[in-house]
Amino acid sequence: MALRIGNNAPDFTLPSSDRSKVSLSSYKGKNVVLLFFPFAFTGVCTKELCEMRDNLSMYESLDAEILAISVDAPATLAAFKEAQQYNFNLLSDFNKQVSIQYDVLYPVFAGGLKGVSKRAAFVVDASGKIRYAEILENAGELPNFAAIQQLLQTIKDS
Repeated sequence: MALRIGNNAPDFTLPSSDRSKVSLSSYKGKNVVLLFFPFAFTGVCTKELCEMRDNLSMYESLDAEILAISVDAPATLAAFKEAQQYNFNLLSDFNKQVSIQYDVLYPVFAGGLKGVSKRAAFVVDASGKIRYAEILENAGELPNFAAIQQLLQTIKDS
């Protein structure tokens, strides 16, 4: 069943690139921009996460934390985070459970690969409700960062 705006965001606990466990519920009281991306070390994914890295202070000023999730292994995400100097958590959904919960798993990805996360963006507000949901079928596209930022500003101003 697809998640809708207003639904409670499914909680999860995933290993991060530093192998610590990160739970969505530990961010209660904060807004979270939750990004799913297909693979580390690929062009569009790197561009997307660099956009977040380069604008982290703006997201922080909007009371938002960034969590980025892929099906890559924690060691791969650690190398990706170090290479690009990302300043937010990269989480491994290696077993694909969270991608399934959020309905963002490609049945078949490029080259016949199965079990790859779609590029998707969610904003989860401080109470744990989904306030924004964008699931892209085309992995070459980027989320609408302007819409995400505008929503976060609206939440902050309310």
